[in-house]
Parts: sequence; structure tokens; C-alpha cells
Amino acid sequence: HVNDAIKACDYALLLKRLIKNVAYDHEMDTTFMAKPYPNQAGNGLHVHISLLDKKTGKNLFTADDGSETDAFGHFIGGKEVKGGSGRTGDVFNPNTGEVQAKVAFASKSEVEQAIANAAAAQPGWAATNPQRRARVMFKFLELVQAEYDDLARLLSSEHGKTFVDSKGDIQRGLEVVEFACGIPNLMKGEFTDNVGPGIDLYSLRQPLGVVAGITPFNFPAMIPLWKCAPAIACGNAFILKPSERDPSVPMRIAELFLTAGLPPGI
Repeated sequence: HVNDAIKACDYALLLKRLIKNVAYDHEMDTTFMAKPYPNQAGNGLHVHISLLDKKTGKNLFTADDGSETDAFGHFIGGKEVKGGSGRTGDVFNPNTGEVQAKVAFASKSEVEQAIANAAAAQPGWAATNPQRRARVMFKFLELVQAEYDDLARLLSSEHGKTFVDSKGDIQRGLEVVEFACGIPNLMKGEFTDNVGPGIDLYSLRQPLGVVAGITPFNFPAMIPLWKCAPAIACGNAFILKPSERDPSVPMRIAELFLTAGLPPGI
């Protein structure tokens, strides 16, 4: 635990380099995810590491911050919250058949909490001009590119796609985010002068409010990005229900959007 969030990130980068060196020396694939989180001692680091033997496909080593199995909760109000329903499912590594995490199933009250949180945040986001909303999309693209390989390995470890296919999954989603970066032009309305005696005609494009997407397991990065990027760029709040089979990448996407400047709740 450290009292400086920047130092916490520096430690994470140093640990990442060490793990990657070990993996390279021993011909292993590695997944490394670390993020700062606030706690009573200051700022801590949650770290998840896996080392996969390229020859056997066996996961030789997993470690996290002390819990036996990673448990995914929900992302509500700009932060990860633990599930309260008491119902969970297993997240498998299809490459090995091992259970590598648990995922919480939401209760009705938790869904209603997410909707209420989104509804409270959406008017402020809709009032943000489209140019500023587009800047969030540009920054998100930059952040995903910086983690491209790690996200692809993470996707592969839950879905079972090859590393190359996993990168393609992410890339197809990013192409829609790139499209959403042009939202200032796409949101323009139309005006026609004198369509009738004393009559002018105009149209406005406005956000709907709170919208949602339910996405399948087979493209855990591409389809969530297809759904959320245009909706968010247009000024809506977006609630995603990803597949319980491969939740890691959608959860990470939410965190990266927040880092890119998206307001909590959107």
C-alpha cells in the first residue's frame, strides 16, 4: 500500500516488466492486469497474474491480491461493486478447462440501481457538446491501443479464441469507436427554408436517455463496443449486460472509458 496513486501505477508497471521477462525466458504466455484502488491505508494495487505454458496449455501459476479466486461484481456509478444476490457462476479457461474466476449474477434491485444511476448521470452528459464527447472516444482508443495485447490475452483466456483472433475481435469493435469519433458531424440536424407559405422545416437529433445492450459470449469485445460507442457518443447513458462466460474484457472496457473521461454512471 502506498499513499500516492502515481507511485502505485509505477509499481504496477515495474511488476509487469518483471513478469513479462520471466514469461519470455521460460517460453510462457502471460496475462497481467493491475489497477489502483482506494483503501484505508491509502492506495493499494489489485494484481492478477497468470502464466500459461505454450506447449501444454496448462496454467502454471495464478496469483492475485490474496483472494483464492477472482470474483467479478458489477460496474455501477463508475466503480466496481460486489454482487449482493448470492448467486454466482463459474468463468472457465477453455484452453485448460479450469475455473479461473467467479461472476456475480445481478438481482432485480441491483439492475434498478444501475438504471437509476444512469438516469441521474445522463442529462449532464447529453448537455455536453458533441466535440467533448468525441474527445472521450479518441482518448479511449488511445488507452485500448496501449493495452491491446494484454486485452487480447485476457479475452483468449476466457473465450478460447487464439491470440490473433482475439486481437481481431477487439479491432472490429474499435472500428465502430473510430466511427463514433465523428459524432459532431453525424449529429447535425437539417433545415429547409420556405417549404410552404410561411413554413420552415427543421429536424434535431437528440439522445434517447438510458439505453441498454445484451451481448453474447462469442465476441466479448466487438459487440459491446458496437453497441455502446455510438450510443454514448450521441449523449445516452448505456447499460451493458455482457455474457457471464467472458466478463473480464467488458469490465475492463468500462474502466478504460472512465479513465478516458467518461462521467461515472454513463
